[in-house]
Amino acid sequence: MNLETAGTGTLLIIGVMAIVTLATRWGGVFVMSLIPINHRVQQFISAMSGSVLVAILTPMAVNGDIGARTALLATALTMLVLKKPLPAITAGIIAAALSRQFFGG
Repeated sequence: MNLETAGTGTLLIIGVMAIVTLATRWGGVFVMSLIPINHRVQQFISAMSGSVLVAILTPMAVNGDIGARTALLATALTMLVLKKPLPAITAGIIAAALSRQFFGG
């Protein structure tokens, strides 16, 4: 299936993406409204967020360039020391930029 990306084709693509996004978000809220939130469910939700983060970061650590690895290391170390996400993210961005500037990663 080919869709013209000039003119109304672009608007159609954006509209379909918006509908799918809304459906998944509202669907999640609807499904969770049917589930009683107890201690076990809270633990599951907390564990899921960490596992999603690991699933995103592991390929970057294994297959990434020197900039990606430096950013991950700087972010992790800053988070361990300061326990604040914004400085950790900032350290990761700066580390990636500097390592790519000087080492061409």
